[in-house]
Amino acid sequence: MSTALKDIIRNPTVAELELVARYAAFKADPRRERLFEAFARTGLPGRRVEGWRWTDFKTAVTSLEAPQAAPARDPLAREGTATLRFTPAGYVPPANVPDGLRLVARDDVQAMSGAEAAPLGALAAALSPGTLLADVSAGAPVRLHMVFAGPGAINAARIVFLLRPGAELHVSESHLGGAAFSAALIEFTLNKGARLHRSVYQTGGAVEAQAITALIEQDAGAESVQTVLALGAKIARLETHLVHRETGSKATLNAAYLAGAGLAADITTHVRHGAPACITRQLTKGAVLDGGRGVFQGKFLVPRTSGQQTDATMRHNALLLEEGAEVFAKPELEILADDVQCAHGNTSGALDAAQLFYLRQRGIPLPQARAMLTEAFIAEALEEAGDHQDALRAEAQAWLSNAS
Repeated sequence: MSTALKDIIRNPTVAELELVARYAAFKADPRRERLFEAFARTGLPGRRVEGWRWTDFKTAVTSLEAPQAAPARDPLAREGTATLRFTPAGYVPPANVPDGLRLVARDDVQAMSGAEAAPLGALAAALSPGTLLADVSAGAPVRLHMVFAGPGAINAARIVFLLRPGAELHVSESHLGGAAFSAALIEFTLNKGARLHRSVYQTGGAVEAQAITALIEQDAGAESVQTVLALGAKIARLETHLVHRETGSKATLNAAYLAGAGLAADITTHVRHGAPACITRQLTKGAVLDGGRGVFQGKFLVPRTSGQQTDATMRHNALLLEEGAEVFAKPELEILADDVQCAHGNTSGALDAAQLFYLRQRGIPLPQARAMLTEAFIAEALEEAGDHQDALRAEAQAWLSNAS
């Protein structure tokens, strides 16, 4: 590691010095250095960086001592589904790799597009021992479950998916905590007519930091459906960068966050309509208790020439269940084209008093009535989760029961 690169992080914190030390332990590699430099120019992002002012990793991540708590239970695990595990010691391949999926482990570091826009994704790539390449061929749908969990101080992982023309991938991810700092980078390239169904479950403890970054690029006629359920951690960010590269691409980005006392969940997305006649549908719903924090940041970028005939909608709705709950929202539309259909909506408020009264009049106790209404509110954001809808809804129900 060059002295110049080491000095890029100004006034580094203890945690940042530990990350530098972890990086310096790797054999010199120009591509790894470029990735770490993309992170180092920001360092652990915080309130001074636009887009991170409500999710301040620099302040929250004070040191990288392994937490005492074990990783959480995995609600998405299914018997018969191939499971790929990422731990601080490396990755554990599935016992049986499904037909149509080829996994190749690379010790060298692969380049990452847009590293400067996703500093914690770049950090995940720089600190990952290598890159796991996943090639999905056309044919029967491929199903894969991935688990990201400690125990340990730092858990960094990177996997790159290539979906061949006409391929279909159903992938689920469980980010279960157990490490002081977890950084995962998941990349998807969808060739012509490919289909991606991605379900994500995130949970973490009150002393854990998690950064989950997804990069998705889609060619003509490709379609992705993403559903996220985030229960937060001391600080947790689930970030998605999606690019429509060719005409006729379609994306659905849905998410629900539930944040209890001392926990924070951040859902951030950036969608670039880089080709004509592409479609994006985005729905995010959240519920937050006293002492919890929810963050939604969504941006649609529609360039002047390539973004013509874009059809895109974005909606964020949040419930502040108690006094002291915090929700921050920043929906953005940057539209430079003139032949488009784009809209966004954003609301934050409390449960409907009339609906609560209606349920109470029918003998339903207040805690149960609150849980029922909140579950009905959240459920819409989980409807596209396919085979994992029931498991995600069960986790949301369990959270609401404990919250009541």
